[in-house]
Amino acid sequence: MVIGSLPRRGQDEWGSGEFHAPRGTRLHKGIDYACYPSTQIHSPVTGEVTKHGYPYADDPSYRYIQITDQFGGDWRFFYVKPGLMVGATVEKDSYIGYAQDIAARYYAKDASKIMKNHIHLEILVSGVEVDPVSYGK
Repeated sequence: MVIGSLPRRGQDEWGSGEFHAPRGTRLHKGIDYACYPSTQIHSPVTGEVTKHGYPYADDPSYRYIQITDQFGGDWRFFYVKPGLMVGATVEKDSYIGYAQDIAARYYAKDASKIMKNHIHLEILVSGVEVDPVSYGK
């Protein structure tokens, strides 16, 4: 699925998935898009895979893939198992990986709260997060 066609995660017992929504003492850095685990994720942007990363130091099973666009924006797709190697060229609407089961991680931390499965998209420009909805407009 291309990210723009996925619904937003919205609010659940863990908070809001919207850009700059409050998260305790910090702000949410991106937007969450609801999807089932194993959903194929397709890029909304053309660029190059510049990084594979780990959002949680205590759990290397969760991953992210970063694509750098032609303007230098770094698009980070969290809870997406990378399907491309670093250095690969990515065309808009092409496959980049599949969604992981992020709800399982948060259920294990607090079974009384339910988090909706989703992927998280954040965009960094010169190291500063920008609203994915307004980026490039």
